[in-house]
Amino acid sequence: MSKESFNWKSLFINDSENTTKNEDVVNTNQLNQTVTPSQTQTNKFPEEKIAHATNESFANPFINEILAVYEKGFESLNLSDFDFFEMYKSVVAVGITNPQSYQMAFTMGKSIKPDLTKEYLLEKSKFYIEEINKVHTKYDATGNVKRQDLTGLVQKEKESLTVSINDLESRILQMQQELQEKKSLLANIDSKNENELRELQLKIEANNFAKQKIVDSINLVISGINQYL
Repeated sequence: MSKESFNWKSLFINDSENTTKNEDVVNTNQLNQTVTPSQTQTNKFPEEKIAHATNESFANPFINEILAVYEKGFESLNLSDFDFFEMYKSVVAVGITNPQSYQMAFTMGKSIKPDLTKEYLLEKSKFYIEEINKVHTKYDATGNVKRQDLTGLVQKEKESLTVSINDLESRILQMQQELQEKKSLLANIDSKNENELRELQLKIEANNFAKQKIVDSINLVISGINQYL
């Protein structure tokens, strides 16, 4: 559970560095052995909003890739000792909407860290959300700047070509051929840049979706901790 440097794969800029980290898998059977009958909860699990995949998100080819970036980044933030990260992974492994999973994971945590408290877990959860938000803000800004830059270049090309067309129309008898070439350029400029603009838009949407999905998942665990611990 050693802390790794916060080095996530770039979403919009090529990055040769890849962050790898082995994920600790929680043994569900072992967790089940730590719970006692008194820990069984019958309360209804709190309803929380989580980013759900839609038909549009499935049509976005970058969703899975960028969601994986966020998940790996979340793992790379893991602090030493048992904290919210281990609580989160344990609860998810057993069942994020199962009230018993919170008591089981907490019991396991107490065996590792005897001074573990609900307040400590909630405090540490803020760290993970803050770091995820920082990454989202960074890549959201990068994507929007690139989209704006490309849109600006396209607009300037349009304006330049339009001026040229107006000038050529005043000399249409002498420069008919040049006029037709310029009109052809203007007609094709949108299609020439359409794929790149669409790709940037999809990456921005994937970045938003991936961040919201993992933050919603974290918030759901926080709600479970608040209700069941």
